Amino acid sequence: MESPATQNKTQSDEACRADRACAGNRCAELDQDATPSNTASNNCNCEEIKFVPLRWGVDSLYLSYPGMLADSVTRKLETLKKLAQSEHEGVCATAQYQVEEHIFEVKDKGSGLFPFVLRDNAFRISLSRPKSGALPMAYTQVSSSMLAAFTPLQVESRLNAVLEQMGDIEPARTSRIDLFVDFTCAVDMESWSRHAWVTRAHNIQSYSCQGQFSGWSIGMGGVLAGRLYNKSLEIETSGKEYLKELWLKAGWDGVTPVWRLEFELKRELLTQKGVSGLHQTLDHLGGLWAYATDEWLRLTMPSEQDSTRSRWPVHPLWASLASINWGTSGGPLLDRFTSVSAPSEKQTMSRLLSSITTLMALTGQVGLDEAWDGLRLRLDNHLHSLCMWEGIHPDQYVEEKVRIKARRFNSILNQHDDEGPDPEEQARLYRKLSRGG
Repeated sequence: MESPATQNKTQSDEACRADRACAGNRCAELDQDATPSNTASNNCNCEEIKFVPLRWGVDSLYLSYPGMLADSVTRKLETLKKLAQSEHEGVCATAQYQVEEHIFEVKDKGSGLFPFVLRDNAFRISLSRPKSGALPMAYTQVSSSMLAAFTPLQVESRLNAVLEQMGDIEPARTSRIDLFVDFTCAVDMESWSRHAWVTRAHNIQSYSCQGQFSGWSIGMGGVLAGRLYNKSLEIETSGKEYLKELWLKAGWDGVTPVWRLEFELKRELLTQKGVSGLHQTLDHLGGLWAYATDEWLRLTMPSEQDSTRSRWPVHPLWASLASINWGTSGGPLLDRFTSVSAPSEKQTMSRLLSSITTLMALTGQVGLDEAWDGLRLRLDNHLHSLCMWEGIHPDQYVEEKVRIKARRFNSILNQHDDEGPDPEEQARLYRKLSRGG
């Protein structure tokens, strides 16, 4: 069996020999993936650009589900939403809805025409009331971290199992899908001007971050939009460190900047192409990619001798990107995933160590062993001072803070009554306990 690095090299060689064929405008042209052609620019030199694809696939997925929310679920969500709106944090902490292993945070506000919003590390689910006219029962967003661990079909199967416990649903429809390719190459991404982009879009923007060129965006806000950007640089802000693990498995050297070409395809375009059902969409990823990289957008090498932009030769980098084979696996997936959205233990311990060393520096202590007893004493004193001011027992104070975070992290179910507590009764009990009653 070939290694991921060998497979990437093979595909890179193939990519430098051909463009993808045009997918065309008609939905019939999406009936099968576009095939490679022999029209790549003569300047396409694989060794020169050193193009290595690392991963490709679906990074964002928004699905809508026609159907009807169960009346019992509606009543429960109305109660939980009121809890989330309480002015008391201890009451807010109980605004949770559990389905199988998912402990969803119930938001205090809806989203547009959807009155109920549930969220964890896997899904963000917006739900409509029963008999809401043309609205779907659920409008959902799948997290990018989940799509890094499962295939889109596996993800949808899990989401479907959750929604089936909330009401009667019909098959999923794709509201938006983002396709991407992560790659390394020797091309300077700032070496061409806006004029080199031949596109149907009306706006083209370039960006920099801290004096470093970070990428291009084309057609943002439209039914189809594209971005070519430095993913290594973006991770420093987004914190998606798990991508580095996947890149390393695919042959990345751990140093070379990784770039991403990404297309955002919205419902209007998918409907126009006749692939709005999820299974239809997934069956035609190659055709959609070919349409995006050939007919909608191309990176070219402008020619002063030819004023007809459509005849300008395709840039070797673009020929490689357009030739990605969507009929094959897009690279390794994460071997772990959790619906808990808490920071990692590594991140938490780093913050804890930073706080401890800061306190030690403030108190003039440099040895951890000698500082431990003093740290515990200072923490106890600080906690009791807070609790005296709040009029609450330290144990209750700590438990409340833990449960508040647990709701946000989706890690602990804070109440077990299937019908949910009464919001006014919860607030009354909270006030009584706060007074020491």
